[in-house]
Amino acid sequence: MLGSIRYLLLLFLSTVFTGVAGGLAQESAEAAPPAQHVILIAGKPSHPPGMHEFNAGVQLLSKCLQDVPGITVSVVLNGWPQDEQIFEDADAVVFYMDGGGKHEVVQSAARLQLVDRLAQRGVGIGCMHYGVEVLADQAGAEFKRWIGGHYEHMFSCNPIWEPQFTQFPDHPVTRGLEPFTIKDEWYFNMRFISNVAGNERASIDGTEFVPILVAAPSASVRNGPYVYPKGPYDHIQRAKGRGEAMMWTVTRPGGGRGFGFTGGHFHANWGNDQFRKVVLNAIVWLARAEVPPQGIASQVTDADLAANLDPKPPRRSTNGKN
Repeated sequence: MLGSIRYLLLLFLSTVFTGVAGGLAQESAEAAPPAQHVILIAGKPSHPPGMHEFNAGVQLLSKCLQDVPGITVSVVLNGWPQDEQIFEDADAVVFYMDGGGKHEVVQSAARLQLVDRLAQRGVGIGCMHYGVEVLADQAGAEFKRWIGGHYEHMFSCNPIWEPQFTQFPDHPVTRGLEPFTIKDEWYFNMRFISNVAGNERASIDGTEFVPILVAAPSASVRNGPYVYPKGPYDHIQRAKGRGEAMMWTVTRPGGGRGFGFTGGHFHANWGNDQFRKVVLNAIVWLARAEVPPQGIASQVTDADLAANLDPKPPRRSTNGKN
């Protein structure tokens, strides 16, 4: 008899505990905001091995973001997504790809209009490396609206050099960031909104512009030669001593966000903790998720860097741009 009573008591307590735990779990699930959807879009293969590894790059960044609270990441490889429905619930879209006339966004008027509608809806738009370049008369106005500026042929330049990033603005994208220097094809002298130089914060018609990575090129870097077209350029030389923005953010009217990042030519650079952190922070911020006080922590191994590389035949680098 006593055993039966004990059994019934344990059964009762177990039922109560399960109900309470289930209720708490349900309340927690209801209280948690939905995850922000980030889409990382990689361009088609280009350049020799180890350069413009867009497919490997977005997969590596996605892996680094997989455990970050508040976001979920989708990866699109080898260009424009076959199913555009992926954009329907997007909170942020990042383009890491070849640019200029090859940019995936400008291959049709429909694509350009689609991204413009996303930006108008408040979706964050980010562009990296060659992906910051478009033909000025084709999508320059849109890029200024979406991300605050773009690379412009014969106005901007693309030397391979090693800037020193030593000071950072107070901004979520710079959280946990430490001074660093790294060799890359760092474009500078972008065509920014309202033709600002880009090395200082600015508020322009409701758009808040913030330079994130700024460094002053040496006289030799300004004098060229550049990869394409060969320098020097008079207007680049005249700005001697001026800091240049190589990463920047904008907050658009209505709250939508954008960023441009001109590095990302060499795939091996994703192994640098600071180089990687500033981009991971930017992606999380772009989606309006919370960047932690010390930034997005991640670890990358040699195996991670070697994963998912494009099957490119070895060839000598040409004098072609980017």
